[in-house]
Amino acid sequence: MIMKKQTQISEKAYQSSGFIRKYQKLVSDVVIPWQEKILWDDAPDTEKSHAIANFINAGKVLRGEDPGDGFYGMVFQDSDVAKWIEAASYSLMNTPDITLENELDKVIGIIVQAQDEDGYLNTYFTVKDQDKRWTNLHEAHELYVAGHMIEAACANFEATGKRVLLDCMIRNVEHIYDHFISKGNPGVPGHPEIELALMKLYRLTGNSHALELCSHFLNERGKDPELFINEASKRDWSVWNSNPKDQGDLEYRQCDRPLRSLEKATGHAVRAVYLYSGMADFASETGDDEMLSACRRLWDNIVKNRMYVTGGIGSTVQGEAFTADYDLPPDTAYAETCASVGLIFFASRMLENNIRGEYADIMEQAFYNTVLAGMALDGKRFFYVNPLEVDPGISGIVPTHRHDLPVRPKWYQCACCPPNVARLIESFGKYAYGENDDTAFCHMTAAGTVRFRNGMVLDCKTDYPHSMNVNYSVSGTGRLAIHIPGWSKEFKVTVDGKDHNAERRDGYIYIDVNGKVQIEVVLDDTPHFVYASPRIPRISGMIALRRGPLIYCFEGIDNGSVKSVRINRNSKPCVSAYSAELGAHTLLVDSFIEQDTDELYTEEQPVLGPYEATAVPYYTWGNRGETEMRVWMQ
Repeated sequence: MIMKKQTQISEKAYQSSGFIRKYQKLVSDVVIPWQEKILWDDAPDTEKSHAIANFINAGKVLRGEDPGDGFYGMVFQDSDVAKWIEAASYSLMNTPDITLENELDKVIGIIVQAQDEDGYLNTYFTVKDQDKRWTNLHEAHELYVAGHMIEAACANFEATGKRVLLDCMIRNVEHIYDHFISKGNPGVPGHPEIELALMKLYRLTGNSHALELCSHFLNERGKDPELFINEASKRDWSVWNSNPKDQGDLEYRQCDRPLRSLEKATGHAVRAVYLYSGMADFASETGDDEMLSACRRLWDNIVKNRMYVTGGIGSTVQGEAFTADYDLPPDTAYAETCASVGLIFFASRMLENNIRGEYADIMEQAFYNTVLAGMALDGKRFFYVNPLEVDPGISGIVPTHRHDLPVRPKWYQCACCPPNVARLIESFGKYAYGENDDTAFCHMTAAGTVRFRNGMVLDCKTDYPHSMNVNYSVSGTGRLAIHIPGWSKEFKVTVDGKDHNAERRDGYIYIDVNGKVQIEVVLDDTPHFVYASPRIPRISGMIALRRGPLIYCFEGIDNGSVKSVRINRNSKPCVSAYSAELGAHTLLVDSFIEQDTDELYTEEQPVLGPYEATAVPYYTWGNRGETEMRVWMQ
């Protein structure tokens, strides 16, 4: 079936309720105010940010004043402010708040004062050394920061209708266009991100230079493998002391070959999926089938060979990167929260090109597991890294496991993940629902009310992902496409109380609507085991537990030493009581437990006794103190 390409709905068209609304309220009430305090350096006992102070000091430099305490933080520190603005702007769409809107106006006013007359905007270079602008694209993240600021400007305009930041970033885009297009200076982003941001700006404003810049960066990438080497030969300074001549550096930065010839996902995982999102966005807008074919190859390689069962990607701490097919160790996993956010971006852009349930499946898998696990249930602590196994005394301590923390920190000096989670949660409706001229799409099950451009109005009531009953009240005229997740082998659909023989096509069922209809979808709520491929060395022969979109894990606080637990694979897991502390159902599974011994090694056969093990949703782990945790079990 040939489908017209669908687009994301406006966030204003979706008002959430239920599980997603709970999280959006948490972000609005707790996370956004907390992150704002951190950006102003007003939060106690946290890593210093200085991000807003950097903008204030940059403004002083441009006015010829003393910059005070100068610049502090990472070279991309500005992006922390950009992502906070984006999250706060989406929050205003969900929860109007005049105080927050005034705070946004204040911060945006400070940012505008830090923009140079020629449109350049980056506090690192404005405060530290203006003469070095655009001379270290390999390391210095100038285009990455610009991308996040463009995204923030688009969101703020959508939320408030105010053009202050939008016009600021249009001037910045014109400056970038002049440097790379009009003047013909060579270069591509060392850290991709601006590509997808330029597509957002183009779709919002019709700015042709934004589309041309995106096309330029995508088409030039990998064309000249010596690009960054030549750049480095012309300067005598560095940010990270990285050498573009090092073996694998070009592959690490996804610029070792033209994008249309890419076969496998390589290098820094966040950069990769941000880049692939921009590629898929560009393909959707321009009809570039060759670019889309490359996206499909990259997609297949990630989800079939290089993705954790939790939707995490990027398996090594060395460069926060993809490694090789089937290299997915649970205890040293990196699986950066930002990488799963980026994977959702990539999946949503692939859905714009082709309506296939596999893309929606991965959006859910990444969101309900890795992304939500990246933030504590109270919204005050965050994981940068998301391991699938934690052993106190080893995890977070020994050199090979130092990155896999057993307890979420409050903040990070490199704080890309916390605001990334916030902006994704607040903009969830953009990914859950879509539309084209004649069809409204429900990609992810999300309670709330949606108003589509074709006049259809949908109200969804559900306790998903904890309940698998989904009720839609729909009015209007058109076709409704509802995603049935791939994990739900069986499902039932009724329309106005009558059984509806719905055929699942590419992961969706289609229902014609004319007037008002009541639709109920019942998905399979049976907990089931997931088995690892024998090609994955560390977990071959092991077992994991899933119910709906949720992957479960076993914590020591419920089970003692989870290393001693052996799952009875012939048993049937069952839903246990609802945990008010975790806000989720736990699962019980018949198991065996190995008797502990003081001997390091013994010739005695282990003694196993019957045991009933308790599993909790992976996204809830680490919220009850430091304890063992495992997803994959013996």
